[in-house]
Amino acid sequence: MNAHPVLLQKKYARIVKLFAEAEEISLDEALDFFYQSEVYQLMRDGVSDMHCMSDGYLTEDLKAEYARKGQDSIDFSFRDRR
Repeated sequence: MNAHPVLLQKKYARIVKLFAEAEEISLDEALDFFYQSEVYQLMRDGVSDMHCMSDGYLTEDLKAEYARKGQDSIDFSFRDRR
């Protein structure tokens, strides 16, 4: 099942904001990580109705992925191309 694109974008924004606050990182860093994350890919692709999960649950998943990958292994190099 796929969510309405506008509703999905709003959900992404809420999750990124919660994630940035929880990890004490900038919104830009949180957004960059989110769009490279497995959580985003699963939500975008409509896998397991991830978009139906609560914002808090998805934020916790994102935090766990962030901890697993480690801050140093995250590629933010594409930022320079903006």
